[in-house]
Amino acid sequence: MGGYKSGLKYLKDNYNISSQKKYLILTLFVLVLLILFSGGFGLVNFFDKKISQPTENTCGDGSLYNQCSTTKPYSCSEGMIVDSASFCGCPEGFAKKNNFCISSYYTNPKRIYLKYTLRGDNYSIGFIVYEGFANYISKVPRSIHYTNGDNSSRLDFKLKAIDEEEQRKFLMPLVIKIQNITDNKEDQARIAISIVQNIPFGASNKSSMFGNSIINYSRYPYEVLYDMQGICGEKTDLLAFLLRELGYGTAFFYYPDYNHEALGIECPVKDSLMESGYCFVETTGPAIITDNKISYIGVGKLYTNPEFYIISNGTSFGEGVYEYSDAQKLIRIRSAIEKRGRINFIRDIIYKNLEKKYGLIDEYHSE
Repeated sequence: MGGYKSGLKYLKDNYNISSQKKYLILTLFVLVLLILFSGGFGLVNFFDKKISQPTENTCGDGSLYNQCSTTKPYSCSEGMIVDSASFCGCPEGFAKKNNFCISSYYTNPKRIYLKYTLRGDNYSIGFIVYEGFANYISKVPRSIHYTNGDNSSRLDFKLKAIDEEEQRKFLMPLVIKIQNITDNKEDQARIAISIVQNIPFGASNKSSMFGNSIINYSRYPYEVLYDMQGICGEKTDLLAFLLRELGYGTAFFYYPDYNHEALGIECPVKDSLMESGYCFVETTGPAIITDNKISYIGVGKLYTNPEFYIISNGTSFGEGVYEYSDAQKLIRIRSAIEKRGRINFIRDIIYKNLEKKYGLIDEYHSE
């Protein structure tokens, strides 16, 4: 408003004209300002995003106000996805109680807190998990039986973990919570990614039989939540489920030389890994989308090309979103420290900003 006031003062102090002319000049001056700031000439368009309204009222899952969601028992009410069992019914195997759906697996509940970072601010989601269902899903075999000489693939086992029908009913409430935080689809993806990255890394102490061999037990996605820990493949399964249910195309990258898995989220080809159309997402800890130059403890960097498997088709992560340039900044910082053994003052400031923005673990310190 400073420019507006100084313009008025200039007119008053420097023109000796009639009141009618002064009024006319002032009116024209104000009209020009209004046109400029309303974007009438296409020069300034400050208010577009604030004043534009959607043509239809929807919730974070895309459902219309006062309509049932595609996921029972939810409906859309004034921008929030809410339980509406009386109106929308219950999933198979659940019983209606008042306006909610309950399951026989709702035994020994415990509340977990799922942390996430979004543009430098830290949050957490409270979520209830049930020992009854964790016990059920842990007993669902991970083995796959083939006929007619078909061979198993890594993707088959991945889909078996993600597609388990009963598990979906118990994981969808977390998807709904994410959709209730924001209707911005890219922020929904950011929240899901950060939630999984912030689940502590850890292997199960269980084992299972595969043929005549004893192998390490691989958790289902729900078990990762219940145990609040998981290894790379297990956390990748959980994130693939969440992103797929949020509508995104998903894939995974497997590095056989390192026995490491990472998620792929559909994105512009120019930003994707190996021009696959899917961007690299590390799941073992906080990291920036497309940053595949991370140094792993005891392994170092992933120098070989991974095997690539598509899980689902869907929405693509956006064109030109800030993660792509931020990942390149961090990669350049790593390259500088490897060459010079230190970070200069400017790069340290850049790194600290990225560290806060994504909740990264502190990799470097300036000298």
